[in-house]
Amino acid sequence: MLRTRFPNVRIHPTALIEEGVRIGVGSSVWDNVHIRHGAEIGEQCILGEKSYVACYVKIGNRVKINAFVYICTAVTIEDGVMISAGTVFTNDRFPRATTPDLKQLRSSEPDEETLPTRVCTGATIGAQCTIGNDLSIGRFAMVGMGSLVTKSVPNFHLVIGHAARSVGYVCRCGQVLAMIANLDSNSEVRLTCAACGLDYVHNRGTITELNPPK
Repeated sequence: MLRTRFPNVRIHPTALIEEGVRIGVGSSVWDNVHIRHGAEIGEQCILGEKSYVACYVKIGNRVKINAFVYICTAVTIEDGVMISAGTVFTNDRFPRATTPDLKQLRSSEPDEETLPTRVCTGATIGAQCTIGNDLSIGRFAMVGMGSLVTKSVPNFHLVIGHAARSVGYVCRCGQVLAMIANLDSNSEVRLTCAACGLDYVHNRGTITELNPPK
């Protein structure tokens, strides 16, 4: 049945894919993955074993999601993102299981308390991270393993810690361009990646690409 619905997708026989899911050509869905109705997954993606993708989640092309990742409703993941094992997304700042009188379970469908999160193109989230809501993780940003992200991360920033804070800047290729402690925050500085040669300008915490790949 799954092969009929997704003829150009590799799907492990233990995966649970609900109706109304869209999966792009060349993607792989590994064992015990659960994808809820309304989710959209792009081309050439990898969903690692025992990961969960909630209703209406949108995932771009060439996204790698490792094992045991929990992606809740209202999360959008753009192209080329890496989400490492054990990462958990959240979408409600004041979660409760029931109504105040404890007589009825709250619905799991999105409501006014459901807040969005966006992971922008090329970003990386390290293993065992917890990602808050009503925020974005910028283009090619990198979140260090085990971090707790409670506010938006700018483009090309490296953040670590509980709560996560910016400690440096990273290249498109993932290598560190510079550490914040080693730069004058008030000056404009040209940064060149030692690994791939791409050039950037740092100006008051903002990183601008000089020669982005086409």
